Amino acid sequence: MNWKAKAYIALIVLGGLTTLAELPLYWQCEDSLRFFVFTALALLTSAWKVALPGVKGTMSVNFLFVLVGTAQLSAGETLLMSVLAVIAQYFYRIKAKGSERLVQAAFNISSVAVAVRIATLTYGVVTPAFPVLEFPFRLALTSIAYFLCNTVPVSIIIALTEKKSLLTTWRTCFFWSFPYYLVGAAISGLLWAVKMAAGWQTAVLLVPLVYIIYRSYGNYLERLQAEKTQAEVERNHAEEMASLHLRTIEALALAIEAKDQTTHDHLQRVQVYCTEVGRELGMDEIDLKALLAASLLHDIGKLAVPEHIISKPGRLTPEEFEKMKIHPVVGAEILESVRFPYPVVPIVRHHHEKWDGSGYPDGLIGEAIPLGARILSAVDCFDALSSDRQYRRALPVDESMAYLEKEAGRAFDPRVVAVMAKRYQELEVKAKNHSDSERAKLSVDVKVARGDAPDAGFAEEPQKSSADRSEFVESIASARAEAQFLFSISQDLTLSIDLSTMFLRLEEKLRTTIPFETIAYYHLDGETLNPLYVSGNEVELFQSLRIPVGQGLSGWVVHEKKTILNGNPAVEPGFLKDRKAITHLRSALSVPVEGESGVIGALTLYSTSRDHYSRDHLRVLMAVAARLAFQVENSLRFQKASGDAYVDELTGLSNSRWLVSHLESACERSLTDGASFAIVVLDLDGFKLLNDTFGHLRGNDALREVASRARLLLPAGGSMARMGGDEFVVILPHSASEEAVNLANQVQLATERVGIEITGDNRLSASWGVSVFGADGVTPEMLMAEADRRMYENKKSKQGRMAARLSRLSAGLNLGNAAGGVPASKRVTKIGAVPAQGPGAGIGR
Repeated sequence: MNWKAKAYIALIVLGGLTTLAELPLYWQCEDSLRFFVFTALALLTSAWKVALPGVKGTMSVNFLFVLVGTAQLSAGETLLMSVLAVIAQYFYRIKAKGSERLVQAAFNISSVAVAVRIATLTYGVVTPAFPVLEFPFRLALTSIAYFLCNTVPVSIIIALTEKKSLLTTWRTCFFWSFPYYLVGAAISGLLWAVKMAAGWQTAVLLVPLVYIIYRSYGNYLERLQAEKTQAEVERNHAEEMASLHLRTIEALALAIEAKDQTTHDHLQRVQVYCTEVGRELGMDEIDLKALLAASLLHDIGKLAVPEHIISKPGRLTPEEFEKMKIHPVVGAEILESVRFPYPVVPIVRHHHEKWDGSGYPDGLIGEAIPLGARILSAVDCFDALSSDRQYRRALPVDESMAYLEKEAGRAFDPRVVAVMAKRYQELEVKAKNHSDSERAKLSVDVKVARGDAPDAGFAEEPQKSSADRSEFVESIASARAEAQFLFSISQDLTLSIDLSTMFLRLEEKLRTTIPFETIAYYHLDGETLNPLYVSGNEVELFQSLRIPVGQGLSGWVVHEKKTILNGNPAVEPGFLKDRKAITHLRSALSVPVEGESGVIGALTLYSTSRDHYSRDHLRVLMAVAARLAFQVENSLRFQKASGDAYVDELTGLSNSRWLVSHLESACERSLTDGASFAIVVLDLDGFKLLNDTFGHLRGNDALREVASRARLLLPAGGSMARMGGDEFVVILPHSASEEAVNLANQVQLATERVGIEITGDNRLSASWGVSVFGADGVTPEMLMAEADRRMYENKKSKQGRMAARLSRLSAGLNLGNAAGGVPASKRVTKIGAVPAQGPGAGIGR
């Protein structure tokens, strides 16, 4: 019970107590026997109660004696008789217990006391104020006053405690009894006339009449309850049928989702938009239900479209589009068998029709297209434009709406577009907040443990041979130039077991036949494609991609084992997740790379031009991929077998063998594409002294910690190797001298911090030298020699400066002692370093 209900009960109880407290002031009793007889009859009839419809409560017929008492007894007698009757009525078979019972009793008694007092006052005021009114009219006004004062307070407390409308509660629970109050007034007037003629004892004749009234409206309530029960049964049946249709719709929608996983959020958004736009355009409830069902089921015909066409991340071919166009027809045929009680089928069949008649499947024009189909067509297009799809990135909703407005009158109904333009921002918020948590989720990823084999046995898989892989090459044997090119590719792929070198040679050859800005080979690792080789524009962006199988452009190629011609590079998952990562590449050519055990990756070429690649390019790349798979698998096996030989056991960095091989590959790549790179040679200063002072174990700890911290400083694409002892080399692709110098300074600072942490002083530091491909050499030997020379210049410069400072310091100390200054043993001097000068040395400490 809320505070308002409690306050209201307190107010009524206070009014009732005040009324009862004033009773002695106006008490009169002309005939005690008459009072006791009337009181006994009121108490008797108080047990005749009927249930109130719609609430937990009862009503007694003793209201009739209130009206009789008003006409034949004094105000005090009528009030006392009514209160005693209410007490008897309340405590007869009342189920309430404890404090609840006391509160109800106090409220009911007080409410009746106030109502009776107002009724008697009404009768007493009306009689002298309007002497022209005949007795029946005065009694009728008193009856109305008592009816209102008796029913309205109870309706208020019911509305407050059960949180219902006051007017609805009063009309439902009490207004039906108003005629009986008027009948009671008529009976009271009749008894008054009998009394005037034959005396008050004739009041006992009232008992059969009261019983007849009680039974009559008791029967009326029973019929009312029976009719209500029947109505509820019919309503429940209708609700069950509607629920059945809704569950059918949801089941069919789940079937669509199982076929096309991108459709789930699309259905939710289209459902919200269609319903709101249809309501705005004045559709009735039947048509709205049809539109709601169609918004969920309009793509069900895609069950008949091959999956590789539905999920293709590129433009459809004419043949593929012909297959896609059947889906509204098939969808309508599927839904005809459901026999919905509203027109769903026409909306589904015609949701790809256009306002000017250029749509499909029937080419309807303008108003001939069902209104629901016109709404669904515009909403479906708006959602498609503003959602990420396999073949392009999503447009902002404002741009999507601008496109619909531009197409209004050609593709879409102008009225529908006008409503959407007015409300799309509001509907967008509503669609995002739309909850579908109760919808079932299909177990499409579950693994079924039981069932070893089908009853008919497994199909025999033919062994793939080199002849199968070269089948495509044989089909173009007449093309002499291509045959020579592919032969040359095959020769080059076998020249190196190193992956970087092999892909570098492949890239060089491919550029002579297929123009591209970026090449990438994504290798399959579990359920993810990782970039194993990337070269060309936006290398860092593509190197950061981790593509789940089945997603994006290359993921789709691996999952479907099909090729993509002129796909959109922007749909690769890395770009979709990072809205700031925008590629300038506009078309892609991608083919699956299939090895002995199945697809092992995807070879993808990217271009800045739209629709850049032809079917001839696709044919060549497919032939290259057939030869590439075997070499990639061999190289990976070799890399795995010899992996330990390229890793430094102490630091976990690459070792000198790896460094030599990697530098050779980097130089070959830079000679091909013109890209520059820098190397940094680092040598630890004071490391021998640290070993001699603290032991080799602490020296090993220092090497490991320096390697670990330096590796954290490397930029994306950078690599580091330990040449041996305390000497390290860093390779920085696409870097200039300034970037390499900055990194070297950071590594030097990190080295000094390691020395302080291990030894407690600053005896450990690093000298370094930088060289850049092109400016300082084009071979590994030239670059290493130049960087090594500058590193020793840096080391000598630091040693010279340190010796000079120590000499000046020693001289200063001697002078200080001679002058009686502070002894050298008491001084603390911080020794720093002077910035190194000279080309390549950079800025030292």
